[in-house]
Amino acid sequence: MVVGRPSEKSGNAPMIEVVDLWKSFNGRTVLKGVNFKVWAGETLAIIGPSGCGKSTILKHLCGLLTPDKGEIIKRSDEIGLVFQSSALLNSLTVGENLALGLRRRKLSKREQSEIIMEKLKLVGLADYINTYPPQLSGGQQKRTGFARAIVNDPKIILYDEPTTGLDPVMSTIIEDYIIELEHELKAASIVVTHQLSTWSRTADRVNLMFAGNMVWEGSPTEALQSEDQYMKQFAHATRQGPMAAGKV
Repeated sequence: MVVGRPSEKSGNAPMIEVVDLWKSFNGRTVLKGVNFKVWAGETLAIIGPSGCGKSTILKHLCGLLTPDKGEIIKRSDEIGLVFQSSALLNSLTVGENLALGLRRRKLSKREQSEIIMEKLKLVGLADYINTYPPQLSGGQQKRTGFARAIVNDPKIILYDEPTTGLDPVMSTIIEDYIIELEHELKAASIVVTHQLSTWSRTADRVNLMFAGNMVWEGSPTEALQSEDQYMKQFAHATRQGPMAAGKV
């Protein structure tokens, strides 16, 4: 167990609390009593092999799925989601994509423009405000997705495989943005990933999932040094261990 979380020591309630979460699809149980907490100003990485239930957790947190059993407590409805595929509308410019997130707020056009430019500057895309997504590189599209996710300064940020499909240099840039946004917004963040560099660089805590269960928790440093059979196999990508193919 990680020690020294300031929010926990000061008695503040976690921003996200998942209690005994169960979910099945067509008779297959995907989540089996999952429990975890995330405090404001920290990043939790949920890692594990493909199909272990990571993205299913995010869908519950977004309200796209309802638990079969258990409880999800969110102390804010201000949530930003960074999609794996960026999910931008190609018929709208970068600025117009961000403006979609501001529609519910009663803002003047000037106020909207100021917010959009502020967020684009944060991810280094101020010069692309009038560019259409197909004209952007994959990394630029991902960064636009970041800007859109934080356009309303959310209290909770969810990242679904944020560096999948990117080259090592662009992955590092995206990881740097995750770290920067944690410091900038003080949000409670969850990064779902299976990429070593992403969770080892961005996370304060790591939860390893396998076959619908949380099987290990600790810091990235502890994860890389752990002798736990699950964590050791996953961190070092070895064939030897309990996470055999076909058993997720």
